[in-house]
Amino acid sequence: MKKNEILEEILAEVDKHPEIMSRREALKYLTVSPMAASILAGTTVGAATASASGAKGKIVIVGGGLAGMSTAARLTNNLSNPDITVIEPDPLSVSYQPGQTLVGAGIWDQSDIVYKRDDKLPSGVNLIKGTVTAIDGDNNKVTVDGKQEISYDQLIIATGLMLNYAAIKGLDGVITSSGKDNAAVKNSGITKDGLHSIYFADGASATYAGINELIAKAKSHTGSEKLQAVFTHPNTPIKCGGAPKKIMYLTHARLVEAGVRDKVELTFYPNGGGMFGIKDYHTAIVEQFKTRGFKWNYKHNLVEVDTATKTAVFDKHWKEKGAFDEDLEEYTMITKHERVEKKYDFMHVTPPMKAPDVVAKSNVGSGKGWVPVNKETLQHVKYKNVWALGDVAAVPMGKTGGSARKQYAVLTDNVIAAMEGKSPSKKYDGYTVCPLITSIGTVMLAEFNWASKKPGSGVNAASFPLDPTKERWIWWLLKVYALKPMTIHGMLTGRA
Repeated sequence: MKKNEILEEILAEVDKHPEIMSRREALKYLTVSPMAASILAGTTVGAATASASGAKGKIVIVGGGLAGMSTAARLTNNLSNPDITVIEPDPLSVSYQPGQTLVGAGIWDQSDIVYKRDDKLPSGVNLIKGTVTAIDGDNNKVTVDGKQEISYDQLIIATGLMLNYAAIKGLDGVITSSGKDNAAVKNSGITKDGLHSIYFADGASATYAGINELIAKAKSHTGSEKLQAVFTHPNTPIKCGGAPKKIMYLTHARLVEAGVRDKVELTFYPNGGGMFGIKDYHTAIVEQFKTRGFKWNYKHNLVEVDTATKTAVFDKHWKEKGAFDEDLEEYTMITKHERVEKKYDFMHVTPPMKAPDVVAKSNVGSGKGWVPVNKETLQHVKYKNVWALGDVAAVPMGKTGGSARKQYAVLTDNVIAAMEGKSPSKKYDGYTVCPLITSIGTVMLAEFNWASKKPGSGVNAASFPLDPTKERWIWWLLKVYALKPMTIHGMLTGRA
C-alpha cells in the first residue's frame, strides 16, 4: 500500500468521530509522531534493509493470525526463493483483535475489525485451510486434521492462545480469540443478562449492547443502593493485560455520557496484588481509579458464576506466616482462601487463558503449555529448528500485538540465519506496549520491556519524549486511528 493510502486510512478513521478530533488536529500530530512521520516521508517502519537471502528450506507456520501471517510476509520479503506454508483453519484469522475493546464500547462496529485470511496471504505462500492436530518435533512434521502429514525444515508456532471460559464454574467453552465455535460460551450465559466479555468478536458487540442495557436500567433505577458493575482479571497469563481495565474505563465514560454514573458502582477484581507490573504505571492507574470513583479488590480470582441469580464467586487469597523454619531461618508462608460472593447487574469476564492443547500436549510444548523458547532469540530451547512468537511463546510480558511486531522481525532474521548455517544473533528485548484507553478521547501509552521491571529503572522503554504515565488525546489518535492501518497494511505485509 502506498503512503497516501495508509494516511487516508488513518484520516478516514478520524473523520468518523469529528467530535473527538478534527482532521487538521490529526495531521498536526502525525507530522510530529516518529512513527507517523515515517509514513508521511514515504518510508515503511521496520522495513527489511538487507538484500534477499538465497537460503533454502521448507518453512511451516502453524497459525495464520497476526503473528503468523506477518512472519510469512516478512520471510517472503527477505528470501529470494521462499518455500513457506501457513496452516490456518479460520477464514477471519487476521481480524484486528485489539479493536474488540473499541467495539465493546460502541466506538467501532464489529465490521470495522473483520479482515479475511485469504486477502492477507502473501503472494507465493501456500495455505492449508485445516487444523494442526499433532506436532512432532522429533520427526520434523505436523499432522493436519488427523490425517495429512506435513514435513518441515523450520517450524514456526504462532497458534495464539485459547480463551478458557470453562475453567470458571457455571460457564462453558474453550475458544479462539476470533470466537470460532463459540456456541458453548454463549449458551452458558456470556453475551446476555448482564454477563459479557470482549475477548471474542461476537462478545465485544454484545458487550456494547450490555452497557446500553445497564444505562437503561440505571435511568429507571430508584433504589438507594447502586447498581453493581463488576470487572475481572484471572489468575493466568492473558493477552492484552490492560483490556480488563480498558473496558471498565469505557463503561464509566458511557455512564457519565448518559448522566447515570452516580447510580452505578464500578469495581475491579484482579487476581494479582496490583494494577500493573511496572510501579510508575501502577501508581498512575491507582490515581485514575481514585479520580473516577472506582473501587478495587486485589487478590480475587473469579471461580464461579451463577447466571440465574447473577452472582459472581471469587477466591479471595492471601498469605500468612506459618511455622518458623530454623534451618532456613524464615517463616513458611501459607496461602489462605476465602469464598467471596458478589451480586452483579453487569459483569465483564476476562477468561483464564491457556495454550492450545495441540501445543501443550506435544513434545514442543511445556509443563505450562506455552512453547519454551529462548526469550531473546525466540528459538526453541530443545529443537533448534522450531521457533515461536506471539501469545503462545513462553516469554515474559509478551502477549500483545506490540510485542508481536517486535518479535516477528527478530524471529524472521534468526530463522534465515539458521537456514544459512549461522547462529541466531538478533534479540528481542521484551518490548511490550499497552495503549490503556482511559476515556473516550484519552489514552495512557504504557510502553515497557524486561529491563523496566528492574528496581529503579522507571518506564525506560518509552519511544516518545512525553511522560507516558499521563493520559493524552494524542495517544488516542495513535490507538484508535493509526495502529489499525499500520497493522493491517504495514505489519501484515511484513514491513511495519
